[in-house]
Amino acid sequence: MNPNSTYEYLKQFLTEERRSKIEHYAQESSDFVLPVMEDIYQFRNAAAIVRSVEACGFHKVVAMEKDNFFDPNLKVTKGADTWVEVEKMPRTIESLKNIKNRGYKIVAVSAENNAKMLPDYKVEEPIALVFGTEWEGTTDELLDFADETLAIPMFGFTKSFNVSVAAAICMYELKQKLLKSDIDYKLSEEKLLQLKIRWAVNSIKSGKEILERYQSENFF
Repeated sequence: MNPNSTYEYLKQFLTEERRSKIEHYAQESSDFVLPVMEDIYQFRNAAAIVRSVEACGFHKVVAMEKDNFFDPNLKVTKGADTWVEVEKMPRTIESLKNIKNRGYKIVAVSAENNAKMLPDYKVEEPIALVFGTEWEGTTDELLDFADETLAIPMFGFTKSFNVSVAAAICMYELKQKLLKSDIDYKLSEEKLLQLKIRWAVNSIKSGKEILERYQSENFF
């Protein structure tokens, strides 16, 4: 199945305004920084994280689940859940190995293990940025597996930010670093096309059914 043909077919179901927005925002999308969440349990935090990730031009989140489901509050996401893909995995080291095998450096957000400070951090390769749970923080098992740790400087008595705030700060700062760098951090043509197809499907009423029908009729 030709992805170009698929997207061209779906475009006819989009308004001109929505088609224009998809084309515009897809160009800035990136998976160079992949936020990974460890068993987030508060739906407001899940929603705030999705919203911040999308606002910074990153459109995928990995949710590692064990005791809780990553279930964003749609009122808080303000529609960002339409654009952000959430890939769910078990909360295991095997999941992190899977991510690492995709070409990502595993970076845990923690002040431990000689953490590098966010303002001084240099983004040189794709990173999976792992955030711990609301109460436990980043688990020891994950810290031992991580390639390095990254910390946000604190200036008051409080020693850590809420996880959704930490995610917003990190994603914004890392995006600024990428913008100022010479790194080709944007999506490949293949990934870009798949992103636009997913966005188009999510923008069309009964989009999944329309896509499935088109694929079944044009399968060869």
